[in-house]
Parts: sequence; structure tokens; C-alpha cells
Amino acid sequence: MQSPHDLFAQFRAFAGAIGVHVLMAALVVLGTMSWQPFRERQPVGLTIEAVIVDTGEIRKQRDEARRAQEMEERRRQRDAELERQRQREQERQQEEERRQQQLEEQRKREAQDRLQQLRIERERKLEEERLRQQRELEQIREQREAAERQRQLEEERLKQIEARKERERQEELRLQQEAEAQRRAEAEAQQFRAGQMATLSDDYHAAIQSFVTQNWLRPPTAQPGLRCTLKIVQIPGGEVISAAIAGTCNGDEATRRSILAAVERGGALPYRGFEDVFEREIDFKFIYDGD
Repeated sequence: MQSPHDLFAQFRAFAGAIGVHVLMAALVVLGTMSWQPFRERQPVGLTIEAVIVDTGEIRKQRDEARRAQEMEERRRQRDAELERQRQREQERQQEEERRQQQLEEQRKREAQDRLQQLRIERERKLEEERLRQQRELEQIREQREAAERQRQLEEERLKQIEARKERERQEELRLQQEAEAQRRAEAEAQQFRAGQMATLSDDYHAAIQSFVTQNWLRPPTAQPGLRCTLKIVQIPGGEVISAAIAGTCNGDEATRRSILAAVERGGALPYRGFEDVFEREIDFKFIYDGD
């Protein structure tokens, strides 16, 4: 946009050019005009008055006017070019300002985006940290619960072990008591049986003594106070396999033979009722103290 001073200068140059053209036109007109319009025509041959116009000056003024117009045109073109340059510069500056503004807005948006991204990233990390801590707390709680369960299981196992040990102690004590009672009963039974066996053994030997005595044919040489020890071999049932004098015998030969004959004559020694004290080989002492 042109300033008032530039407009005034252009107007003055334009007015000057118009003035020069008007002046030149007036000079031409004046040079061709007759100043006696109402004068009657003179006959031919009269002296003709003429006005001589200096055309060089006119051309000079015309050239100056043309140069002034060209200069003015160039000035206007230059001013127009300067104005266009100024407008382009202004547009460039405006474009630069718009670009800078856009860049600034873009930077602001990018900064906001970065801030938003940082905020999102921070929130994500905080959430991850919270979840990690929560998982750790869950793990710790699970470990504590597992430890508590293990402790309870250990306590229960120890209680069961103690209870089992107590039952085992009680059972062992009971078995010991039963074993002691059994031992005492067996001892008593053994003592009783030993007594019975001793009695039965005495009865067995007495039965054999009676059996042999009943079968003995006493020879005349046998005297009271006779003591002879015999070794008898028998089988179950009392059947005699062999009989022989063993050890001392204070009878003569006939007495000895008679005693062996008495053992063999019976065929079988007493057996029924004496099975518990039966012996395959027995040392039997024959006694005779008189009738």
C-alpha cells in the first residue's frame, strides 16, 4: 500500500507531464492560427506574415516530457516492483510467521504429545510397579499361608508321631505286661508241670519197677537190699528193644539174668498215661528189699 507522499509525488509528476503536453499543443495551435479572423482577405501578392516556431525547443521539451514520463513510468514500475517486493517480503514474513506459528503449534502439540506419552508411560510404570508389588504381596501371603499350612502339618505330624509313640509305648508296656504275665503264667505252669512231671516221672519209674518186679522170677540167691541199674532202650508204645546191666549191681550173675529176663518177658513197658515223660533210653534202677 502506497504512502500519501508517494501518491503526491506521482500526482505531481503526472500533472507536470500533462502540463508539458498541453503547452506543446498550445504552441502548435498558436503557430497555425491566424490572428486576424475578421480581416478581409488580401489579394495575392500581399506580404504574408508568419510565426516561426522553434521546433527544436518543442522537441527538447517533448523529449524531456517523454523522459520525464519514462522516468516517472520507471519510477512507478520501480515503486510498483518495490511494492511487490515489499508485499512479497511481507507475504514471506507472514508466511514465515505462519510457518513459525505452525512450527510453534506443532512443537506445542509434540510437547503435549510427549508430555501425554510421558504421563501415560509414567502411569503405565506406576501400574506395573503396583501390579509387581501386588504380585510380591500375593507371593509373600501365599508363602506365609504355605508356611502356616506346613507348620500346621508339621504340628499335626508331630502330634501324630507323639500319639503313635504314646500308643507304641502303651502297646509296648501292655506287651511287656502281657509278656511278664505270660512269663509268670508259663513259669507257674512250668513249675506246676515240672511238679506234675516229677510226680509223673516218679509214677512212671514206679510203674516200671512194679512191672518188672511182677515179671521177675526171683532166684534163690537173690538177697534183700539188691540194687541193680539197667539201661533200657524202647520205642513209643513201650516195646523194649534192648536191656542191659549198666553201672553197679550187687546181685550175682543169676540174679542179673533174672532181672533182664523180667524186663524182656513183659514185652512192653508201661506207656499209656506216661507219654509226656516217655524216654527212648532210660536208666532204670531195680530195687529189692525183701518181701
